[in-house]
Formats: sequence, structure tokens, C-alpha cells
Amino acid sequence: MRREKPLCYSARMSVDKQTVLRVARLARIAVTDAEAEALKGELNTILGFVEQLNEVDVTGIEPMTSVVAMQMKEREDRVTDGGDAERVLANAPARIGDFFVVPKVVE
Repeated sequence: MRREKPLCYSARMSVDKQTVLRVARLARIAVTDAEAEALKGELNTILGFVEQLNEVDVTGIEPMTSVVAMQMKEREDRVTDGGDAERVLANAPARIGDFFVVPKVVE
């Protein structure tokens, strides 16, 4: 079965310098204008490879979880307390009782 092209598919995907700067800001990565120009070329090259993948006919090919045939290892899905709180918390930088102390991330 041939995959349907996504609704946002265009004949040629590409990013401009403004898009690179926006993505960098969202990722909280400091990027200079010169670096943005270089990254623009690299990202457009990657998108070109992705476009080539969209052209591959995958009719009759089943999706894979691995490149080699293998059986996924399974284990019983059960809840445990970790068995030994002292051993689990031995390397914790800070703790209160049997709990890790972590910095507040939401204000």
C-alpha cells in the first residue's frame, strides 16, 4: 500500500533563515546569523533526503520494529517499590525520608 502524502506536502520542502532562528529560539539554542545560514543548508539537505524517502514504493512491505528479525523481550508488568529504599537513594544528592528531593520546575 502506498502511503498517502501528508496534507502539508509540497513539491520541495525547505527552511529559510528565519525558520532556523525560530527553531533555535524554541530549542533555547543560541545561534548567530552566520551559524543560521550554515544550519539552513544542513537542514535543507536533510529535508531533501526525507523527500527521497517519500518517493519509495512500500507496497506490500510490513512496518518493522528492527532491521533484523527478532522477538522482543517481554517481562511481567508489575509494580514494585524498588525493593530497598536505602540502596535506591544511596546516591541521591538530597532526600527527605524515602523520597528524592528535586528542584521545583513549575512556578
